Amino acid sequence: MKIAFGLCFIVLVSIAYASDPGQLQDFCVAVPDPKMLMLCLYVVFVNGKFCKNPNMVVAEDFLFQGLNKAGNTSNQLGSFVTPVNVNQLEGLNTLGVSMARLDFAPYGINPPHTHPRATEAFLLMEGTLYVGFVTSNPADPAQKNKLFTKYLYPGDVFVFPQGLIHFQFNVGKTNAVAFAGFGSQNPGTITVANAVFGSDPKINPDVLAKAFQVEKNIIDYLQAQFWYNNN
Repeated sequence: MKIAFGLCFIVLVSIAYASDPGQLQDFCVAVPDPKMLMLCLYVVFVNGKFCKNPNMVVAEDFLFQGLNKAGNTSNQLGSFVTPVNVNQLEGLNTLGVSMARLDFAPYGINPPHTHPRATEAFLLMEGTLYVGFVTSNPADPAQKNKLFTKYLYPGDVFVFPQGLIHFQFNVGKTNAVAFAGFGSQNPGTITVANAVFGSDPKINPDVLAKAFQVEKNIIDYLQAQFWYNNN
């Protein structure tokens, strides 16, 4: 037992003095092995994906094909995102980068959302987009969250800082195409409306009515809608 206690102490001390790694997934739920529990060795943290044996790696592990193909924008948003992150391209694991193609029908929108684990560099190739992001809550409660917006034209690049709510809206009468680069192998996406009104199970409508300062029947209506996820 002294050995087990010593091992536990070393593990806890090492955790206490180590900085947190950058998140690569929302959470990692550990399943302790009862046999290892006595030695306190079940505290193993995985942040990302397990690695393939280097001797088994092939060139195809670093290849993704098809980003030249337009996504299907016939949905309620009029937009489609084709992601290329570690879930589609295994070779990106641990490299800290990923990308996506975004297609917009006329007046299509990529609604307000955030990427909790990455800054986004956004390049417009075709069309005209109205884009923007909102800052986090200011230190001075008398100030408001600041909105930064811009109209983009082919060849323009706009940056969305990590974790901040942002959007893209096609203001033109033709299709628009853009490509985005992310500073994470798995940037994650939280679409604001979907998360707030389309969660499963639903958030107590009394909570949302109070938070948004509206009548409960408005929240009931919003929660009854179908919320399309644009990854």
